[in-house]
Order: sequence, then structure tokens, then C-alpha cells
Amino acid sequence: MVDLEQIRMDMQERLKKDKELHAVIVNADTIEEALSDASVQLDTRVANLLFEVIEKGSDGFMGLGKKPWKLQIYQNPETINKVRKLASEGLISEDSFTEGAVNKNHDGLFFVRHFGSDILIKVIPAMGTGEQIDIKDVFAEIKRPDTVEFDEELIKKYVKNGTNDEYNVVGKYKHVQAGDVLISVDTTKDEMKASIVVTAPSMSGAEASEEMIKRALATQGVIEQCFLTDKIKQFVDNPVYNTPFEVAAAILPVDGRDAYISYNFETDPKKLRAKISESGQINYKELNQIQNVIADQPLATKIQAERGRGGKTIFGRYLEAKNGKDIQINLGTNVKLDRDGVTIKSQIDGEVMLVNGRICVEPVKYLDAVNVKTGDVKFVGTVIIKGSVEEGYKVEATNIEVNGIVDKSHLEATGNIVVRQGIFGKGEGYIKAGKSLWAKFINDATVEVEENVIVLDSIVNSNITAMKNILVRGKKAQIIGGHLLATEEICAKKIGSPGGVETVLEVGIDPRAKKRLLELQKKEADSSKEAENISLDIQTLEQQKKLRKRLSQEKETKLTTIKQRFKVLSAEIEEMNKEIDSIQSHLRELKAVGKVKVEDTVYAGVKIYVRDVLDEVKIDTKKVTFFYDKSFSKRGDYEPPSMTIEEPDGYTTN
Repeated sequence: MVDLEQIRMDMQERLKKDKELHAVIVNADTIEEALSDASVQLDTRVANLLFEVIEKGSDGFMGLGKKPWKLQIYQNPETINKVRKLASEGLISEDSFTEGAVNKNHDGLFFVRHFGSDILIKVIPAMGTGEQIDIKDVFAEIKRPDTVEFDEELIKKYVKNGTNDEYNVVGKYKHVQAGDVLISVDTTKDEMKASIVVTAPSMSGAEASEEMIKRALATQGVIEQCFLTDKIKQFVDNPVYNTPFEVAAAILPVDGRDAYISYNFETDPKKLRAKISESGQINYKELNQIQNVIADQPLATKIQAERGRGGKTIFGRYLEAKNGKDIQINLGTNVKLDRDGVTIKSQIDGEVMLVNGRICVEPVKYLDAVNVKTGDVKFVGTVIIKGSVEEGYKVEATNIEVNGIVDKSHLEATGNIVVRQGIFGKGEGYIKAGKSLWAKFINDATVEVEENVIVLDSIVNSNITAMKNILVRGKKAQIIGGHLLATEEICAKKIGSPGGVETVLEVGIDPRAKKRLLELQKKEADSSKEAENISLDIQTLEQQKKLRKRLSQEKETKLTTIKQRFKVLSAEIEEMNKEIDSIQSHLRELKAVGKVKVEDTVYAGVKIYVRDVLDEVKIDTKKVTFFYDKSFSKRGDYEPPSMTIEEPDGYTTN
């Protein structure tokens, strides 16, 4: 008598096996679609699936009465066990048993088929850690009662090396045509698909070969281009009898792609990202929010529409495809269309952006301020900053206008710079302009400009170099402390201070040439001193060699080395002296006489160099002009500035 506990154990065992089947019920138009759907649900390959037909499907008549196939599909238990065995041996993980993983490691496969009166074999060797084919299994399938003969050695060779995915003849069998498979072809009313239904062969009957299936399709008028060769081979390898199996499909038309614009820049500003270092750290000063372009730079290209590719039904009837739609190229401001008619280029330097579907290039960049929100700013046009430039940031542009304060920061422009409030350099601020600088005041900063520095209030403790003029004009208009150099004029109301802060002004020289001259003179002096010491060492060693007839290897090597160094130094000193002479000649021939003009007071202690001639102010002096005359620095009555400078209009890019 079976007790309750035994029944419970049997039920648990059955439940365990049912779970291992991983079955799903799928409804689909064809068996292939159902298997494909189930392979996704069960996360395995179609080849690992088995199925049972619950309800047969039907195509109906002209689409009416169409009925889907209903299949119960489950994973082959042998496959599940094999996966678990390999997983237990550490060769694979159960999750990794996907199609991609099996391609690298799969068991050997063989297929024995009877076509015509021949016995054929197809062998796919094992790969990786896959299980090898057992030759006994092969012979077991070949040795049927109707087998006449077979080549044992040839079979072993094929099992070992494979058959290159083809069926090869290995023997003969007693063929009875009455037992051959029967192939019927069924085509859909819309001429889009063709399926075969194959009856199972009886003993000694021939199976369906690839050639037989293709011949049956051709007989029904299906064109060869529509044959699904892979599906036909799949059927030959794993025949499904008395069930429709799709083996041909129409060549579907492919509509042409519409024309579109391929952009060479990021069209979505939200996707612009800060610069990331190699270590993965984000540089929040380099936020890369501006996309700079230069004149004539390609910005985008129109990719032309494609023509559609027509298709064919399984009977060869033409299926029309749609051609891609063309689009118009809409140009924004400051862009142009190249000669090829499809390339959009920039007409100017500036920032490229997409505005209402149109590419535009803006020559002016407006910012509320330069701070942590903007990071450093680098722009090939004009930058106009409504607020201030905060400490530690850098602005590089063609022209720069700042309506607020410039804190300890770095401003560099190839054109003009305007700072309406003033500059607090704090000893590290640096301003460089390819043209001129306008500012309300300059405190504790370094300034280098190619033309003029114009200040409305004061210059305090700053190092300023101007290739033309330094002009301080306003109610205070004073220069206190620092070192100022200008080729033409330095003008102010007051220079120096009652406290005697060191203030040095130089005019009538080329500041850049003088700076280079000082560098060369120092380097030439150092090199000459080194050459002199080397010369003494050479003389000492050569004297020793003369007295002793020879030197030790160490001293001989040293003598050779210092001679080579002396030769190099001599050549360098000669080149430096040539450049020094050239610069000195340039400074002597400089046409700019150079003047320092003081409208109110120049205080005692101020040092003024006019063409390298020093005039140190001993007592406070009013309304005076310092100038050069016959190799001397002289003083005369105050003269107003020689030039009138107006601030740039707007700001424009002039």
C-alpha cells in the first residue's frame, strides 16, 4: 500500500522535473516564429528546443479564417543536464550558455541521411570543451538492415576532420522508391511565402535532400532568388514531417532613406561636457560650453536621399519601393553653402549653434559673468561679459569687454580689451592684448599690449608694457608704484607719491626689444664666464700632457669633453653678440623720441628713463615734460598728450 509520504515525494520529484522543462505556450503564424519567440523567453537557442503541437495553424482563404499555430515549447532536458554538468565542472556558467558562448564551445554533431540510393554523412566537429562524437554512434545509424555497403575508413576520416558543412557519400543502401518522402509546396495568396509539407519516409525510402526541395519549389514557379537556403539546410538536417515548414520568402522592397543633415558639432548644448583628465577627474574650469569655429570651416553636410530598392514576390512579381524624401537646406546667419551644394561652411570666426533648425555662427558671445558656471572661456570672436571675471579664471578671445571687475585672473585677446570697472590683479593678474586696453583702474597686475593702455583713474603697483602709449586721463589720473614701459608717451596728472613708493617709467624704447636685450646680455655674461673657466681648464690639462707626454684615460676624456663644450659655447656667444648688436642698433635708430608728460605733479623718488638715459626726480615737480635731446634727458613745460584715443564703439569686432 502506497502511503501519503510516498505520494508527496513522487509529486515533489515530478514538480522538480516539470520545472526543469522550462515550457512555454506560444501562439504564432508559423512554427519558426513560435520557436524564435520561445528562444527569447527561455533564453536559449532554437536548436535546444523541443515542441508539441496543441493546435495546428492555417493560412485560411485569402486571409479569411486565418488561424495561428499553438505550440507547447520546452528546452531539451538533455541540454539542461549537459549545461549543469559543464557548470559543475567549472567549464561554463549556466547563465553563459547562450548562442554566443556555444559558438566557442559546442559538442560535435553528425547527420546520416539517405538520398537516392546513397548513404551520406555530414559532420560538424566539436569545438573548445564540447563533447566529441562517438564513432560507435555513427556506425549504429549507418548499419541498418537495408545497408548494402559503406567505407569505414572514410567515415572515420570525416568524423575526425568534419565535412565542411556538406553531405558526403560514404556508402550504398537498398533503395525502394515507393518509400521515398513526398514533398508538397504551399504558397500564400499574397505570394510572400512558400512552405513545404514533407511526409516521413518508410524503411529504404529516400529522405528529402536540398536538391529535391529546391526542385519542388522551382516546379511550383518559386524563383531561386527567394529560396531560403539556410532554412532548407536546416530542414534537411532536422526534418519536421507532416508540418508546414517555410523554405522561401519574397525579397522585400527596401524604402530609400530620407535625406538628412550630418552635423560636425554637438547640436544639443546639454550634451557638452567638461574636460576629463586621464585620471578621470573633471576639470570644472574647462567646461567646453563654447563650440568655436573659424571662417570656411565645414559645419555640416547634407546626406542625399537614397533611392528605394525594389523587391520580388516568390513568383518574381516586382514589389515597388519608396524613394527617400529630399529636404531643403535652411541657412542661418554667417554661414554659406559650398560649391558642392551640400556642405555648409562658416563665413566668420565665432560660435556655432543650431537655432530653430538652422545653423548659425555668432561672432559675439554674451555672458553674465565668468565663474564656476562658465569655467574658463575660450572664444574666437568677441566676448561681452555683463558682470565680473572672478578670481582664478581665464578668458581668451578676439576681443573682450567686461562691464564689471576683473579679479586675479588671466585675460588674453588678439584684439582689444575693455574693462569698465577695473582690474584687481593681486600680484598675479595678467592682461595681454593684441591691440589696446581700456580700464577704469589697474591695481597690482601685469599688462602687455601691442598698442595703447588707456586708464581713467589710476595705475597702482603694476608692471605695464605698451608698444605705443600709456595714457591716464581722469579726475585722479595717477601712477603710483610699479614699472611702466612705452615706446612713445606716458601721460598722467600725478606720478609717484609723497611717500616715495618706487615708481619707474621708461619711454623712447622698444620694450620687447629691450627685454630681449637684457636676457641676452645676462646669458652672454654667464656663457662668457663659463667659457673662460673652461679655457683655463684646457690650458692646465694640455700643459700636463706636454710635461708628462700623456694623460690618464679619465683626464684625456675630460679634455675631449671640455674642448667640445668650449667649441659649442664659443659658437653660442658669437650668435648672441650678433643679436645683441642688432637689437642695440635697432634701439639707437628708433624714431620714437619718447616723452613722459605730467599735468600736475611728479613726486620725488620717481625714476624716468628716456631712451635709456635716467632722470631721477629729486624734488616734487609740477607741470613738466621729460624728453630726450642730444644724448641727454631734459625737462620742459607740460605738453598735452599727442594723441586722442576713443573707446571702441559698441563693442564691435574692429
